Amino acid sequence: MHSLAVPFSESAQPPMFFLLISCFSFILISKSLSHSLILPWKSEIGLLKLSPLSCEQFSNFVTSWFRRGSLAISLVMPLRKKGCSKKVVNADEKGEISLLDLPDLALECILERLSPAGLCNIAGVCSSLRERCQSDYLWEKHMKQKWVRVIGDATYRGWQLRIAQRKQSIVVDPCMQKGLLKLVQKLQPISWVRSNFQGRNKSKNPLTVDSIMTWYLSLERGKFSFPSQVYNRENGHIGFMLSCYDAEVTYNSETDTFLARYSPHGRQMTEDGIPWDRLRAPPVNTSAYELYLSDCLNDLRPGDHVEIQWRRNKEFPYGWWYGVVGHLELCNGIEHHCRCHKNDTVILEFNQYAPGSRWRRTTVNRKNHREEGDEVDGFYGGIRKLYKEDEISMWKRHWPSQMLE
Repeated sequence: MHSLAVPFSESAQPPMFFLLISCFSFILISKSLSHSLILPWKSEIGLLKLSPLSCEQFSNFVTSWFRRGSLAISLVMPLRKKGCSKKVVNADEKGEISLLDLPDLALECILERLSPAGLCNIAGVCSSLRERCQSDYLWEKHMKQKWVRVIGDATYRGWQLRIAQRKQSIVVDPCMQKGLLKLVQKLQPISWVRSNFQGRNKSKNPLTVDSIMTWYLSLERGKFSFPSQVYNRENGHIGFMLSCYDAEVTYNSETDTFLARYSPHGRQMTEDGIPWDRLRAPPVNTSAYELYLSDCLNDLRPGDHVEIQWRRNKEFPYGWWYGVVGHLELCNGIEHHCRCHKNDTVILEFNQYAPGSRWRRTTVNRKNHREEGDEVDGFYGGIRKLYKEDEISMWKRHWPSQMLE
């Protein structure tokens, strides 16, 4: 491996000492990590309240490093480069310091600040670092930061099923394995079989099938499609404004967008180029063909924000449509005199449609509401009351630029 060497003179002034300490971590983890991420080490170590033993270890490490007279850090080799060496050179033989000479806590602090790409690069150095970089603890943070907005429980269940299928597919019958080995021995010399067997054992370990890192990379590389919901499907077609439909989506890292595959019913089966802000994780575990059992009907009052299931006919899947609870016709709308919440009839308004439109208002019975409607106006299903401000603001963000007819 190549190395970088920075000479150090014992007669150097204290400012140079602190400068080299600041630059140490930056050189250590490659150019991909910005200098600003490493400078907070001192404060971070203080916040972590290191034990006296950890501080002593780190102090001894820095002291021994400067006594050697030079700093030599192995450069990080990308994981995808097949020709790079995976062996760790003995640092004591060459008077150099490798990344593995860092105390565990210091190394963990570095890895926590790496991006997913940085972790993949570090994992390509050696088997020891590969094991550390595959830690679920490190990748769980990246999963939450990037994917939690668009994946839900159904995605996790789908991934667990895929893991089970993968593990089952790699199980080989022992009898079959012995038979194959005997056949190979007949066709090839024993030395060839032994050398290939040893070479396979020395090859780098693959990613752990059930690790969060494997899940993250499968999503990132578009190798794992997952159920999600798309706002204003078909690129904001007028017939789907302020709706949200289930779809199987695949991520495209080159464009940072998604490909959606909708239910087989409808005019368009797929839609490409969907940005992140048009996706959300399914809020409930009810499939698109099942009626959602409403549990909020008795709590609905004028002004409440809701989503309601709607479908064109009974063969089509449900989509979720945004609306608000309105006042009864006999109510004057004054809050202190309003008794609409005492009435069994609930008015739902869809204000994206112009007054007088047949889609502007509908009514449901709060006591015995089930699916209601017909083949002309469609069928209204379950109702969700929106309590979170971020859900409401997301709907308003997709409000049409002009009133719909």
